[in-house]
Amino acid sequence: MWKIVNGKLIQTVDETRTEYKTRISASLIKKLKTLAKESNSNIGYLLENGFENILNESTLIYDKKNRPKDRVEFRTTCDKDLLESLRLLAKSNKLNLNDVIEASIPYIDQNNVKHANWRYRIEKE
Repeated sequence: MWKIVNGKLIQTVDETRTEYKTRISASLIKKLKTLAKESNSNIGYLLENGFENILNESTLIYDKKNRPKDRVEFRTTCDKDLLESLRLLAKSNKLNLNDVIEASIPYIDQNNVKHANWRYRIEKE
């Protein structure tokens, strides 16, 4: 992101975001790539939107028996506080984080996803 400091434009790192690594279904990643292209966004922003929406739900229903068998490693970034809330949700439901991540995908609202250029935004200090 960029910040305007004393009238000058300075590139900075967004300290609110953190990198994370998980394992999710390869077919879901393929679906997310298509959604990202349609909504002019990134997979990370789509997932983040799904995280926000699933955290607003009162219950989480996930069948461990139906876990996908095609899980692959996936790395992206997310808001630190949001990711910590998602970890707490997973722990309280006795699930793995990747289970909750996969369960959040149907909750993605394409109309409220950050634009692909969000990382290049300009903020005033």
